[in-house]
Amino acid sequence: MDWLSHVLTVVFVINILLAITVVFLERRNVAATWSWLMVLLFIPILGFLLYVMLGQNLSRRKLYKWNRRMLERVQTVISEQREQLIDGTLPYIDPMVSQYRDLIYLNVATNDAFLTQDNGVHIFTDGVAKFSDLLMKIEAAENHIHLQYYIVKNDSLGHKIMEALTRKAEQGVHVKFLYDDIGSRSLKESFFRDFLKAGGQKAAFFPSRIPFLNYRVNYRNHRKLVIIDGQIGYMGGFNVGNEYLGLDPRFGYWRDTHLRLTGSVVRALQSRFILDWNLASVQQMEVAAEYFPDTIVEANSLEHVPMQIVASGPNEAWPHFVFTFLKMIHMAKSRILLQTPYFIPEESMLNALRIAALSGIDVRIMIPEKADHMFVHWASLYYVGELLRAGVKCYLYDQGFLHAKTIIVDGQVASVGTANFDIRSLRLNFETNALMYHAETAKKLENTFWKDMQGCMELTLEEYDKRSLRIRFLESISKLVSPIL
Repeated sequence: MDWLSHVLTVVFVINILLAITVVFLERRNVAATWSWLMVLLFIPILGFLLYVMLGQNLSRRKLYKWNRRMLERVQTVISEQREQLIDGTLPYIDPMVSQYRDLIYLNVATNDAFLTQDNGVHIFTDGVAKFSDLLMKIEAAENHIHLQYYIVKNDSLGHKIMEALTRKAEQGVHVKFLYDDIGSRSLKESFFRDFLKAGGQKAAFFPSRIPFLNYRVNYRNHRKLVIIDGQIGYMGGFNVGNEYLGLDPRFGYWRDTHLRLTGSVVRALQSRFILDWNLASVQQMEVAAEYFPDTIVEANSLEHVPMQIVASGPNEAWPHFVFTFLKMIHMAKSRILLQTPYFIPEESMLNALRIAALSGIDVRIMIPEKADHMFVHWASLYYVGELLRAGVKCYLYDQGFLHAKTIIVDGQVASVGTANFDIRSLRLNFETNALMYHAETAKKLENTFWKDMQGCMELTLEEYDKRSLRIRFLESISKLVSPIL
């Protein structure tokens, strides 16, 4: 069996080379490095295939190219705000915002996330309400609609959205549809036929170059953005599909959090869409004046909300959401309320939450009782158990599926968006969150948290310690591979 020995020798050599690459050449955190080494060691052939599919590192690659005019505008605003934050001359509409100067500066300096203060915010926690509102705003569009989702399903809601976009394209409105190739893998060309015929444009983010094989499968554009006429923006947790309306019996009611935004903050969403579109499409977008009109604030929304739009991805020099969430946790004085469907934090974040709880801060975490990804669910339970011992309170939402990605600190500052509290969102996905420095908005989100608690079971340390040996084993295995889930 000389051929078998040759094959095994080749596999061994490839494994060694990959191990050297993982350890010495790629910028990874230690946990991810050890996880990949375990995979390569214990399942060499399958491990090699998994590494090719999931292990590619984008951290040193410059994916986005700013338009010169856009870059000049952004750099001017960022430079001015950095100087004002340093010398204390930045004018605040609400004096409370000055307490978070350090957090604001962190994201201005490292993420180009300039602060805007003339914004309106409307919060959605129900899919039916959100999509009814979105369809109404789409019908009223006059100039352009830019729509981007991670998951778009080929079902009744997906067709309803597409039919509305097609009608607007037929009316002469410029419509662009951007979706993630992995998240929206069920979409066929027939889904877009009438839309494209009407003049609409579509693009897939990181599409498969070879059928059924995508070597960038691990890097997903998880953003959900809609910008209408440069005046109205949507962002948050809802994707497009019947399950997000609560129509999937597997999940039942879908509890999520989404925002409708007006004001200058919409320009930040527009800039992010243009960057993603130009990376994904050969039909490049120019920075046209019509995309950045004078903004208005809706009268029926929470007004004058100071905000930053924070974006992150695997190509970035810094893990922006790791830094942002850590800073929020360390700045807490009284309470931290966190909702996430997946809870797989880095060690630094786990320790930050432990320290907060052990310092007397009221730390509460809410995750779904149902699981849509079992390994992730078991890993989440493991990390929750680690925090229960420090006095953190954990709640399992059992009135459906909890998909909200929300952090509220001291009833004053809040983060809502697409980033989960897990390593995939923190390190691998392309994500976008809104940081809101506004007590009224934070209070509204807190009230939603308290209401959700009525549909939860509290997981106490006593209950957690009663789990079976089978669950303990599954948690331990899931914990070991959690850095690459």
